[in-house]
Amino acid sequence: MSKARTIRNGKLGKKVLELAEKGGRFFGLVDRKIIVEGENADDVWRQLHDDAGKSDPKYFGFDGARKRFLTFFPNGFHSDGYASQERDYKLAAKAKLDDTAPLEKAADGTGFGEAVLAVFRATNMLSPFEKTRLQDVLRGPHADDFVQAAARFTLDGSKSHLLAMEQALKPHDNAKWTVATYLPYLWRPDTHMFLKPEATKDFATRVGHRFASEYEARLNLAVYENLLDLVSKTERELADMRPRDRIDIQSFIWVVGDYQEGREAVYE
Repeated sequence: MSKARTIRNGKLGKKVLELAEKGGRFFGLVDRKIIVEGENADDVWRQLHDDAGKSDPKYFGFDGARKRFLTFFPNGFHSDGYASQERDYKLAAKAKLDDTAPLEKAADGTGFGEAVLAVFRATNMLSPFEKTRLQDVLRGPHADDFVQAAARFTLDGSKSHLLAMEQALKPHDNAKWTVATYLPYLWRPDTHMFLKPEATKDFATRVGHRFASEYEARLNLAVYENLLDLVSKTERELADMRPRDRIDIQSFIWVVGDYQEGREAVYE
């Protein structure tokens, strides 16, 4: 590869990843060794991460992820145990949000702060610290800015609205992915995803997706797009399990990514 031109590099754990170009063809290298090549730079870069991820000790692929999920919920997404543990309370929070702060009205309206705060409090998906800081946000001068930005991001997923959420949350030290993705996920669970970083990074490592290495805490649209790529791939892999929406996909990621050795609960 002495005459190749390096156009991108990164790390996956201790491994050094490199994307090189030579004669219009692209090569993916791990620790200077070519493991994949192709004609499209983005495809080669994705495949490079997928292949490199398989060497991680925690990797077990989607077959392993499915097996682990079914250990806890043997009847999959369509069992009473799953619904009561993972789905019903999220649907209740969504119904509350739709009723008290409808998406289209929230995008341009004002005065939804208290209603939105009640929706955040309706689940245990955020930490107590995040919820405490949200009270200051949603009862303060930035309440309308945050709710409008969250609604507009739900509608078009643009960088400007993610930035507007960050600007509304930052003065309260609460510009977190959990806070920024919660409302879009509940408003539109068919297209958006809630991001719980540690569990999601663990899941990505286990299935060999680059989200694990490219995640960053800052509210960066590239991170969210990477998350949606992980979600889309997971949807394809689980199609035969008939997930109804991304509430099911998020639950799958959470159960697999938050797995702890010795945890014995099984829900029939």
